[in-house]
Amino acid sequence: MDERVGRRRGALLAATTLVAVLGVTGCGAGDSGAQDAAGTAAEAPAANGGAADRDSAAGAPEAAGAGAPDLRVDQRAIIYTGTMRVQVDDVDAAAREVTAAVTRAGGFIGGDQRRSAEADAVAELQLRVPAAKFAGVVDEIAKLGKQESREISTQDVTEETVDLDARIASQRARVDSARRLLARATSIADLVSLENELGRREADLASLEAKKRRLADLTALSTITVSLAGPAAKAAEEKTETGFLYGLKGGWKAFVASLAVLLTVLGALLPWLVALGVPLAALLLVLRRRKKAPALVAPVSAPPPVPAARSAP
Repeated sequence: MDERVGRRRGALLAATTLVAVLGVTGCGAGDSGAQDAAGTAAEAPAANGGAADRDSAAGAPEAAGAGAPDLRVDQRAIIYTGTMRVQVDDVDAAAREVTAAVTRAGGFIGGDQRRSAEADAVAELQLRVPAAKFAGVVDEIAKLGKQESREISTQDVTEETVDLDARIASQRARVDSARRLLARATSIADLVSLENELGRREADLASLEAKKRRLADLTALSTITVSLAGPAAKAAEEKTETGFLYGLKGGWKAFVASLAVLLTVLGALLPWLVALGVPLAALLLVLRRRKKAPALVAPVSAPPPVPAARSAP
């Protein structure tokens, strides 16, 4: 009986020991798995954060480039203006070629002034050509003859254009606000006041829009002033002359001009001199004659002769 009880106790003790060992092993495995899971979870955000940092670093230049101003020439508003003088053999033929070149470029002739003469003929043409074709048209015109002068100037109006766009948008908002207030006006005084304010704002908006159209026209179409001169035509700007002969020529011109002015003044005064001078001269002549006339004097009788003294005996 005791032996059976001892066996049961031994089996119970062994089972208890086995359960305890298995519990400790399970807890160790659970802790290890939890640590592995925690490490994996910690590594994943770190990896994701590194990738995000790399993406941010790679995208930073792109973001900076997106906010930077566009400095390309084709994206800026530039006004091109040119003046040139070309000497040609036939002014009319050269003018026709210039017109054809401008038409091919998509422009038009803005002005045409000509002085017809054989060898010294001169034609002044004002050309309006697209800005993209400006340089090509200038070079093509220069090949028509002997180029005597060329002057090209540019004006960047990009900032002015952007400022006008912002001011136009703001002014349109003010006009819309005034219209809404006018629609809700309830008294005659408010109605008149809001109508005046609306008219002023609309006038300012129209002025800004006109400036914007003017800038758009100048930037879209460049202006070229071309002078086509014949072989004997003199240059518009003569060389500066110095020396004695130049001074003598200038002095003679000044003397002739002064003499012409003096004769003009004398011609203007001559009628007055005749009208006033003739009566005055006649009066002076009469007075002079009166002074020269002899005065009438009464005759004086001669005294009686004095008898001669007698000598003593």
